[in-house]
Amino acid sequence: MNLYSQLTARRCIIERFNYQMEAHMRRDTFLKSMASLAAAGALPTPAFASVNVKMMIPANPGGGWDSTGRALGKAMLDSKAAETVQYDNKGGAAGVIGLAQFVNSAKGDGNAIMMMGAVMLGGIITSKPAVGLDKVTPIARLTSEFNVFVVNADSPLKTMKDVVEQLKKDPGSVKWGGGSKGSTEHISASMLAGRVGVDPKKVNYVAFRGGGEATAAILGGNVTVGGSGYSEFAEYIKAGKMRAIGVTSEKRLPGINVPTMKEQGYDVVLGNWRGVYGGPGITPAQRAALTEIIVKATKSKSWSDDLEKNGWTPALLTGKAFDDFVDSDFAALRGTMHLAGML
Repeated sequence: MNLYSQLTARRCIIERFNYQMEAHMRRDTFLKSMASLAAAGALPTPAFASVNVKMMIPANPGGGWDSTGRALGKAMLDSKAAETVQYDNKGGAAGVIGLAQFVNSAKGDGNAIMMMGAVMLGGIITSKPAVGLDKVTPIARLTSEFNVFVVNADSPLKTMKDVVEQLKKDPGSVKWGGGSKGSTEHISASMLAGRVGVDPKKVNYVAFRGGGEATAAILGGNVTVGGSGYSEFAEYIKAGKMRAIGVTSEKRLPGINVPTMKEQGYDVVLGNWRGVYGGPGITPAQRAALTEIIVKATKSKSWSDDLEKNGWTPALLTGKAFDDFVDSDFAALRGTMHLAGML
């Protein structure tokens, strides 16, 4: 090899070495930058790590929050928005007990979410707990639904008119069963009493920690009238074990042949909704990442199938619009409960 060839070969080796060193430095700089962004919460969790969701369901198994939460979890998995979903049921006090536990356990946790909704607002208004929704982070509203009132198929009370007549004669003899104190079915029963001239404070309301307990009480004849979302009673209504006697919607629900309270002469219109909150003290980037996960899940076929199966109305709302909605609904619900004689 002549001198020129030797110099050319040496130059190639040096250039290759310099290129490799520059590439290594660029890679090292990139990884350090990504790590810094992640530590600062500037990267959405899905972009930097697998998502393992921890879901607090502040109710016992078998109720509306439980069924909605598990349907959402399934949609997260099916849509690949999350790798795993872990559930924790903690019922009682209209979700306030679960809320308190969530506040203590999920601080700064970008993978933790909690089911909630109008029922929790009612529970907070009535019980005035030390921990409120101001401690956690709004993420999204998911669904809206109206309450249906049912009686056992063998009940001598066949219609809402029969129930009202009995209520007027002896308010304490009509046992209303449903979710926690302050739930939308509790508010609806109190509203009905006020509309027909009965002192709402005399409403004999039996609160249950979950939909499963309430359903068992209705089927067992331990309560006179049961109230909840239509989806929780649908299979028993279709099987002839329960009779639906009124729904709290403005108009009849599509595909459901149950008269509204209003068309029967009782001005009782009240909607329910369910949503999701994140943990206390999460960053704006973590909130955005959780919102992205929820939105992606609600676009899945799994979620659409569950909406149809359960008769849930899709009502997705995120960001400031959801923040404002919760504030407005809280104020409206407080006013309704005051007028119903519950406060």
